[in-house]
Amino acid sequence: MIEIRWHGRGGQGAKTAALLFAESVLPTGKHVQAFPEYGPERMGAPVQSFNRISDKPITLHSAATSPTYVVILDPSLMNCVNVTAGLVKGGKIIVNSTFSPKEIAARLGINPKQVYVVDASHIALNTIKLNKPNTPMLGALIKVMDLDIKSILKDTKEKLTEKFRHKPQVIEGNMACIKRAYDEVVTHN
Repeated sequence: MIEIRWHGRGGQGAKTAALLFAESVLPTGKHVQAFPEYGPERMGAPVQSFNRISDKPITLHSAATSPTYVVILDPSLMNCVNVTAGLVKGGKIIVNSTFSPKEIAARLGINPKQVYVVDASHIALNTIKLNKPNTPMLGALIKVMDLDIKSILKDTKEKLTEKFRHKPQVIEGNMACIKRAYDEVVTHN
């Protein structure tokens, strides 16, 4: 079973990204979960969302405590949240940042080969004119997991169309964010 933990701030779309990711994996025949950790969060407060993916039915219904992937939508959370907690050996961290993987790794005390970065905020601001890094980070996760981008884009577009049928610019903007982030992920050399 693969666990993914999303770290963001209220309003950045960590919950939406986890849900979109889960819905895009469903057609592959895998068993999948997506859920947020709810509490007294408000706009700007630290939040977490989770995914689980497995070939077998998932009977676990708790927070993902042994993530293979950690996705960090807001890099400032590295100052106040233990984002590496429970990360499995060889697990990967994907950060919305302009810092290099080596700089992030040194800050987190992990191997630079485990760190991937993408400037998701810049991509979102340039593409949809909002600092909503969730769909760019979804694109980065797809790249790091080496998933089939074409099928995920197709399914994600269908899901966004259901929700934003009367706002085609939102659909196309978010699709462009996913594609661009997929192409711009930076790894340790």
